[in-house]
Amino acid sequence: MSGGQGEAGGGVSGRTRQVGRPPLTERHKAEIRREIARQAVRLFTAKGVAATSAEEIAAAVGISVRSLWRHFPNKERCVLPLLTEPLAVTAKALRDWRRGDDVAAFYEAMEQGTADAIAADEMGADIPAILDLVRLTRTEPGLRLVWLHSQDDSEPIIADALARRAGLPAPDLTIRVHAATINGALRAAMEHYAFTTDPADSDPVALRDTVRNALVIAARGLA
Repeated sequence: MSGGQGEAGGGVSGRTRQVGRPPLTERHKAEIRREIARQAVRLFTAKGVAATSAEEIAAAVGISVRSLWRHFPNKERCVLPLLTEPLAVTAKALRDWRRGDDVAAFYEAMEQGTADAIAADEMGADIPAILDLVRLTRTEPGLRLVWLHSQDDSEPIIADALARRAGLPAPDLTIRVHAATINGALRAAMEHYAFTTDPADSDPVALRDTVRNALVIAARGLA
């Protein structure tokens, strides 16, 4: 009897768990993937991609090579989780960006999403690794390919979020151009900051300002 009451009383929280945070096993898998990405970037930065083996990445994480290959098809794609976190923040900001608001409101939503992610320990500590990864794309063709593929993958997500904001069932040409503009501005901001800033001088505030400036420039359109 008490068990039935417990289920009834806990029904709302049970539904909240399903709608909100993923099950523990999924969170655990996501955390393993993030740790693989962190260790891969650390080793790639220190040794280069060619000199880093899958065995070294797996050992740094504390898993077997077989487990590593269950998560990723090759060592270059081990870095992908670090690239999906900023995309998740951007997509949420676009969903929260109300019709009629200007680009400043969109950026404020992005800043809030970033702050929430940092507070939840989901992104803040990874920003230096993300910047190191972007820097590596200049000299590591395999990582450059992963970076560009992540950009290609993010554009439809941005377009879908913009279409929903506009009340459209699917992205039209205008929406696709706007999505490409936002996607390109964010990529340009990350690359510009990473390529022109010494890792020892990285400053989250300066990075945020660079992103803001890129979005403002994009919003102005072509002269």
